[in-house]
Amino acid sequence: MSRTASPIQTLLRRAGLPAAALIAMGFFGYNAVLGPTGVVAAKEFKTELQQEQLKYAALDKKRAELKNRVDLLDAKRGADPDLVDELARKQLNVVRPDEVIIPLKK
Repeated sequence: MSRTASPIQTLLRRAGLPAAALIAMGFFGYNAVLGPTGVVAAKEFKTELQQEQLKYAALDKKRAELKNRVDLLDAKRGADPDLVDELARKQLNVVRPDEVIIPLKK
């Protein structure tokens, strides 16, 4: 008894592998463009990276300024007298007799 395949079974057998390949290609193509690490996300990551680098540069500049002030106050090297005077007067809220104070509105 020979069994003949119906036209639908023949079509499914012939189209199954190409259909699976197209589905796999579509899946990977979609993820390459719109996925979490795709082209669109890469552009967003690049923009975010640039913003973070700008923040880092500003913080690094501020850190360098603070390090310079700390170095000027280093007791081992001899503290800068002008900076010590400025900080002491600011902390103690005092002025010299020859100074003029101009209040600023905040």
